[in-house]
Amino acid sequence: MLSAPVFLFFRRYKEMESDRLIVGIKQSLKAIELGKASKAYIAADAEISVTGKVIALCKAKQIPIEYVPTMKELGEMCSISVGASCAVICSI
Repeated sequence: MLSAPVFLFFRRYKEMESDRLIVGIKQSLKAIELGKASKAYIAADAEISVTGKVIALCKAKQIPIEYVPTMKELGEMCSISVGASCAVICSI
């Protein structure tokens, strides 16, 4: 049986494999504003000046936020070769 942190990582990774994944602040903000985002992932080590607007908008629209420890880890989960500060899963 997988430990809880490992299980959660694999569950998040499966969500990230979806073709409904949007990576990056600008694209994420647009998806949230249009009501398409169902969940947001924020890198905990990203600058709050970068992610603050996404966090505030998610809270206002009651979109769940999951924090990932590092930008590098979030980038890997999104299958990109660089770090990512934000990603969202779209419901539509």
